[in-house]
Amino acid sequence: MSPDSNALANPSYEQVCTGSTGHVEVLRVELNYPEKYFEELIKFFFMFHDPTTKNRQGNDVGTQYASWIFVGDDEQSRISNRVKDELQQLIDSKTVSYFGDIVTTEIAPLNEFYPAHEEHQQYLMKNPNGYCNHQYRFSEWPLEL
Repeated sequence: MSPDSNALANPSYEQVCTGSTGHVEVLRVELNYPEKYFEELIKFFFMFHDPTTKNRQGNDVGTQYASWIFVGDDEQSRISNRVKDELQQLIDSKTVSYFGDIVTTEIAPLNEFYPAHEEHQQYLMKNPNGYCNHQYRFSEWPLEL
């Protein structure tokens, strides 16, 4: 997915890896009750993903590894920005820690989603010893700032 609605349509994995397409690797999640669960999903994203490393996740480096949240409407944008701001306060107060100290996550409207090519679908199932940079950074969202 790209934040640019005019980005190259259906780019190959190799094209995305060049950093020239503007696409980022994303996980598409569809919620049955977004009004009930969207905030919880955004908090989980920040607990499981390092939002402080611009264009990087662990050993994976490049613009395709940038931290983005794509939203479906103004309410999701509002919630995402509020949780992002709350996370920055948690980092500033040293309640939680990441590799860096500034949340670099960008938030933009949903655009066309292109599924990963077959060799990247269920990657860790196909490659049990494969590299994964995601892990829980903290197990529960702090109740107070």
